[in-house]
Amino acid sequence: MRRLPGTHSKRALIENDLIKRRAGFRGEEAVDYFLKDLAEFMILKDIRLSNGYGGFYQIDVLLLFSNFLIILEIKNISGTIYFDPTFNQLIQSKHENERGFLDPLIQAERQQKELAKLLADRKIRTPIEYLVVISNPSTVIKTSSYHKMALEKVLHASHLRERIEKLKVKYPEEKLTYKEIRKLSRAIIKEHTPANYNVLKYYDIDIKEIITGIQCPACSRFSMKRVRGTWKCSSCQSADKEAHIRTLHNESAISGIHPSILLKYCKKAAYWYETSLFRFI
Repeated sequence: MRRLPGTHSKRALIENDLIKRRAGFRGEEAVDYFLKDLAEFMILKDIRLSNGYGGFYQIDVLLLFSNFLIILEIKNISGTIYFDPTFNQLIQSKHENERGFLDPLIQAERQQKELAKLLADRKIRTPIEYLVVISNPSTVIKTSSYHKMALEKVLHASHLRERIEKLKVKYPEEKLTYKEIRKLSRAIIKEHTPANYNVLKYYDIDIKEIITGIQCPACSRFSMKRVRGTWKCSSCQSADKEAHIRTLHNESAISGIHPSILLKYCKKAAYWYETSLFRFI
């Protein structure tokens, strides 16, 4: 965001998307609190797997126990939320406004089916459950009295451990040894495909619209110049040998190329800060 002009037409859209991502991250952190000290399980987060047909599905949290697996679809949504069984949607009511979302129950059920196929390919048989976890404790959850799936699968994060204990009673038989759980977790991690997409292409922004240069960590102006092995700001005179690191991370976030790879190519130039690969300078 720091390289996008304040008056840019796409700034509000990107800021809104950024708020959503941060809310999701805080939601996962809130759930972590209720999982701490839980014994005998492994946890995988933000796993993105191929469905085998060119598409992908992402699991927020996957818990691997010896007798079952649990997919956690985490939602950090405030206000009052209603799981609508008629139109299969989630409706948020807040400040006298309503907003619709894709039904997380359907998302989680799809993830369950896709994960079941992955396990079947490896001849692994173990129950797979899924839960929709609402991380904000102030959120009011509502649904119809006949919406059985929502009543069974949706809960606040504070009730998560209690629900896990009930599942242990439901599935008392061990399906996987600890060694097999570790092997399965490694296999899933190996299948994980990070979502490295080009931000400029995603939001249809021309590279020429991006503010270039090395940003000063002291005054935030893009006015740092290379002087005798360090970076010096022409505005506030601050110096920083590693001011370029943030620029590498900015480029990585925009292009989808890992910072270490960018640095490798930048160093090949006699004056690496002038290389065309380092496009922000």
